[in-house]
Amino acid sequence: MEFIRRRKTRQVDVGGVKIGGDAAVSVQTMTNAAADDVTKTIEQIFQAADAGCDIIRCAVPSVKLCDAFSKVVKASPLPVVADIHFDWRIAVKALEAGAAKIRINPGNMEDWDGIKKVIDTAKERGAPIRIGVNGGSVRHKNPDDSRPLEQALSEEALAYAARFEEMGFSDIVLSLKVSDALQTIAVNRYVAERCDYPLHIGVTEAGLEDDALLKSAIGIGALLADGIGDTIRLSFTAEPVREVIAGRRLLKAAGIIRDGAELISCPTCGRCRVSDMPVLAEKVRAALSKCDKNIRVAVMGCEVNGPGEAKDADLGIAGSGGGFILFAGGKELRRVSVDEAVAALVEEVEKL
Repeated sequence: MEFIRRRKTRQVDVGGVKIGGDAAVSVQTMTNAAADDVTKTIEQIFQAADAGCDIIRCAVPSVKLCDAFSKVVKASPLPVVADIHFDWRIAVKALEAGAAKIRINPGNMEDWDGIKKVIDTAKERGAPIRIGVNGGSVRHKNPDDSRPLEQALSEEALAYAARFEEMGFSDIVLSLKVSDALQTIAVNRYVAERCDYPLHIGVTEAGLEDDALLKSAIGIGALLADGIGDTIRLSFTAEPVREVIAGRRLLKAAGIIRDGAELISCPTCGRCRVSDMPVLAEKVRAALSKCDKNIRVAVMGCEVNGPGEAKDADLGIAGSGGGFILFAGGKELRRVSVDEAVAALVEEVEKL
C-alpha cells in the first residue's frame, strides 16, 4: 500500500540526478572545508558519497576561488552545486567551471542585468538554478514587513522565479528555509500550494547534531508525510557525512526509501534479559551497515517483545535465559549463546 502520495512537480536534472517529477527524493549535504582547500573538500565529498549522498554543494565566495572549485568538480564523484551570494560574476564563473547547479539568494542578488548573464550561462550549460530564500534575508530587506513569514518567503521566491520565467528560464528549484521546525512546515506547505517547482527542504541552522536531528525529523518528516519535498538537506553543526547518514535514515523512517536493512530494537524494561541492549543493538547495526536487502531485523530484550511483538520482522534475536532465541517471521529457528548471537543473525541474513 502507498501511504504517501508525492506532490506533482516539474523535474530538473542536476548532473544526471533528477529532482522532482517521479524521481526519488535525493539527499544533499554541503562541504565545510575552506573553499580553497581542494584536498579536504574532495575528501569530504568522497565520504559523503560513500554514505549515500546524491548531490553535494560547495560555497564559492569569490571569483578567484572558481579555479579551486573547478578542480573539485573534476574530481568529484557527485554532481557539485555552487553556493553563490552577492555577486552574479561568481555564478557565471562557477557555471563555466562545471557546476551542475547553482544556488543564489534573492535576498542579496538583485542586479538583473547580471542575473540575465547567469541565466544565459546556465541555459548554455544545462544547469538548473536553486532560488534559495531564508527568513533572515527577507526580514533584513524589509524589517517592517508585516506579512506572515510563510507568505513573505513564498511571495519573495515566486516573484523572483517569475522574473526567471520571463527571461525564458524554467529549470528552477525553490527552497524556503528557517531555523524553526514548525515554521519550516508552514512555509513549505504554503508555497507547495502555489507552484509546481520542485522543492529543496530542510531546517536551516538547526544546531548541533542531536538537536538538529530532532528538528529535522519534525520539519522534514512532516513535509515528506504530506508528499512535499523533492530533495533534502539536514543541517548540522558537524561533519557533512553526518548529515548524509541522518538524511538516509530519515528517508527510511518516513518510508520514502526501502533499500537496506531496517533495525528495530526494544526500549527495554524490567523483563529485559540482555545485560547491555544499546551495545548489542549497535553491534547489529554495524554488522548490517552494508546490507542491501530490504529486510527488517529485530533486536529484542525478552521473549515477549521477540519473537512475539516482533513477529513481523524478517529475522531477529531475543534475550532468553542465558542466551538468545534466533527467530524469523515470529517463529523460533534455534537458540544461541550470547557470544554467538550477532554472528548467527548475520549468517541468517546472508541466507535470505
